[in-house]
Amino acid sequence: MTRHIGALLPATNTTIETEYSRLPQDILQFHYARCDKGGGSPFHPSKDEDVAYQSKMLSKAKVEVIGLIQTSASLFEDGYDARVKKLITDNSGIPALTSAEAMGAAAKALGVKRVAIVTPYSTEVIQRAADYYKTGFGLEAAALEAFQATDAYAIFSLSADNATAAFERLDSPDVEAFIVPGGNFQTMPHIDGWEKQFGKPVIATNPALVWASMNLLGITDKLPGLGRLLAEMPKG
Repeated sequence: MTRHIGALLPATNTTIETEYSRLPQDILQFHYARCDKGGGSPFHPSKDEDVAYQSKMLSKAKVEVIGLIQTSASLFEDGYDARVKKLITDNSGIPALTSAEAMGAAAKALGVKRVAIVTPYSTEVIQRAADYYKTGFGLEAAALEAFQATDAYAIFSLSADNATAAFERLDSPDVEAFIVPGGNFQTMPHIDGWEKQFGKPVIATNPALVWASMNLLGITDKLPGLGRLLAEMPKG
């Protein structure tokens, strides 16, 4: 039986649909809604009124969970995850997730504590990510590298080679896993290869949200070829 999941995206995201087209449609089907960003920063959270309205619209598709796939949004406001999940559920009647929390939960489920964070974001945003994952999930950032993308379109234009080169620079015995925040950065076709090359998990925004959604819904199907997280489906 196909299960239905709602995805709230920044309006500028042009990657998610391609990423999720790799998922088996007889198991999962994603339904998408876009939200405008508030403020001047490209990494600023989506407008609350958009999140509320689009959550209500996704509920009309009878999705079973709604995930906000905008990892950077969770880094700019203390308590944002709890607040935005309540906003989503209050307007849709459906359980909610954020991709930022999903990545932290995935790292814990895989049993890793020391990570290298590699991201298209700016230096400021990656430091916020390091603080967020240390405070909320007890993860120690052994190394950081930011690609300094200035907006979502710049993130989309980055190739997997950027991440591969960063992994090569940052890899060490202290690094138990790589974390790659950024929903507009394509990772799913490459995670399996990265993990084989470096011998450690790669936890990225888009597959982490898939994993968290499946866990919440009690879906135990394993999804091989998309990295260890989805191939093993550890309990979160």
